[in-house]
Amino acid sequence: MSSYADAGVDIEAGDRAVELMKAAVKRTDRPETLGGLGGFAGLFALDLAKYPQPVLASSTDGVGTKLVIAQALDRHDTIGIDLVAMVVDDLVVVGAEPLLLTDYIATGKVVPEKIAAIVSGIAEGCVQAGCALVGGETAEHPGVMAADEYDISGTGVGAVNADAVLGPERVVVGDALIAMGSSGLHSNGYSLVRHVLLEQGGLSLDGTPELLEGRTLGDELLTPTRIYALDCLALAAECDAHAFAHITGGGLAGNLARVLPDGSGATIDRSSWAPQPIFDLVQRTGAVARADLELTFNLGVGMVAIVPADRVDDALALLTARNVPAWPLGVVEATGTRDEGTSDGRTGPVRLSGDYAGPASTWR
Repeated sequence: MSSYADAGVDIEAGDRAVELMKAAVKRTDRPETLGGLGGFAGLFALDLAKYPQPVLASSTDGVGTKLVIAQALDRHDTIGIDLVAMVVDDLVVVGAEPLLLTDYIATGKVVPEKIAAIVSGIAEGCVQAGCALVGGETAEHPGVMAADEYDISGTGVGAVNADAVLGPERVVVGDALIAMGSSGLHSNGYSLVRHVLLEQGGLSLDGTPELLEGRTLGDELLTPTRIYALDCLALAAECDAHAFAHITGGGLAGNLARVLPDGSGATIDRSSWAPQPIFDLVQRTGAVARADLELTFNLGVGMVAIVPADRVDDALALLTARNVPAWPLGVVEATGTRDEGTSDGRTGPVRLSGDYAGPASTWR
């Protein structure tokens, strides 16, 4: 006679994981949150006084192969912050306040303490974003995934009033671009990072490459993604931000182009900032071309705000007060067509000119 346990699924371990994560999840409660963990669905009461013309926004994402680094180092308490960042910072681009998030964790074997650590990171990310973690699912997949292997994803829901939706329709020629600094790699490009640094370069996650100034490579690669959601909402409310661009895969040019109206573009001066040392380490170790770096990574700019030209000083002061590195990046220009080429030959309305500041000035 066989049982579910004989097939490798431990229901009691799953129940234990839920008990261990309850306190972390409780930290994310909002007044609109109804009930708690353990139901079949999470409940959230939309505040119709705040959103009389509600438009719901949704986003779903994962963390990609950054998970491999967390698993190799057996450190699981920050990867959830990355997950929340990837979801909520897509929601806020349209002006939506992140309201709630649900997560999904698939693993070869449920280790309650590991699952609780993952969820603690997700909860911390939700606290930083101001949204509620209303539920999730942990699935055990023996025979399909290795015992120490897992993958995570999350889905978020946000709300914005119909007359406050942000995007290309609000952007006008002459608007200013404000760069918001990243915390490093964030959660994009890790397949290239692992290929260049670990496979080709033979670097150790416990090592301290000179360029990282005493930090281990593992610490650098697990630096959590910066969450901009509340900062962007403040810019929208206080500085009349017209649009945001979340800089993920596709880089600065590709993602900024998504929020520019037809017939407009922008010229970005690379010399206005210096990418962090981790990007220089990838470039030098793998002799990666600048065009490939710019297509793959954020290179130090995690979010771009588009604001009226006369609100630049206000926007920079607000971000400084919120401890977000920020600087002027360029202006929206009239181009006539959206398919003019960039300075590196790719098609698109955003041009990058000049050389980066700092050591990255040598990239070609």
